[in-house]
Amino acid sequence: MSKPIRKAVFPVAGLGTRVLPATKTVPKEMLTVVDRPVLQHAVEEAREAGIEHFIFVTGRNKAVIEDHFDMAYELEDTLKRRGKEKELAELLADLPKAGATSFTRQQAPLGLGHAVWCARDIVGNEPFAVVLPDMITLPGKGGKRCLAQCVEAYEKHGGNIIAAETAPKDQLHQYGVLAPGKDYGATFEITGMVEKPPKGTAPSDQIISGRYILEASIFKILEKVEKGAGGEIQLTDGMIKLSQKRPFHGVRFDGKTYDTGSKLGFLAANVAFALSRPDIAPGFKADLKKIVGKL
Repeated sequence: MSKPIRKAVFPVAGLGTRVLPATKTVPKEMLTVVDRPVLQHAVEEAREAGIEHFIFVTGRNKAVIEDHFDMAYELEDTLKRRGKEKELAELLADLPKAGATSFTRQQAPLGLGHAVWCARDIVGNEPFAVVLPDMITLPGKGGKRCLAQCVEAYEKHGGNIIAAETAPKDQLHQYGVLAPGKDYGATFEITGMVEKPPKGTAPSDQIISGRYILEASIFKILEKVEKGAGGEIQLTDGMIKLSQKRPFHGVRFDGKTYDTGSKLGFLAANVAFALSRPDIAPGFKADLKKIVGKL
């Protein structure tokens, strides 16, 4: 029987260069989609998937992330004194339980693989999730977001799980790409993977979409893996080595993913998440129709 997935690693040390100047002083993970930071959306997805311990791999000038997941006494007291019980309840509901968050530093920008490796001692010897907070998701027909679908696949197959989505052929060189094997419908065996393949060489149109479940043995591999694409320690390179010994399966996420690390993705996420909110959608639709009508 597979061990349960209790912990998730959130690599949040990136500089956010694709959305400058907004990220000059505000971490990209703290930019808001509708009324909550991008990172809060990712944490909520993890919580819905059953995650109990949230591990943030941070960098310099990211202290606001730690503050966000802590008590805010002055604010909470003010809301209480002003009788804003609804707002106070929503604020407290977003807080993880005491002891459910951990923070560690990635002192240098050495890549996603290195960021995940930095969480090794906190994760320990158990399987864990990796959640790229730039990528936030809305559920599909099944009503579950991406990480919950990955956990379901893990409970079925065990081993290692990677979320996959279909990408246009002319964009495959920008992503990690999976080579599918035996197909199970919503899931499939992974027979190979490559990080940012040259144009025309991708093994399929299935790209890695920012959600993973990995066995702890990945840490020893990441410790020794050489720098890859972009001169960084790539998580994909570590997974390729692990896949030579351990099984990997892909999950076809049936919802929608938004890359908030890009300007267009960030704008699209705000529109999509606003339209998904019953309390905001009616008024927003009316305003959106006025704007679109002017195009």
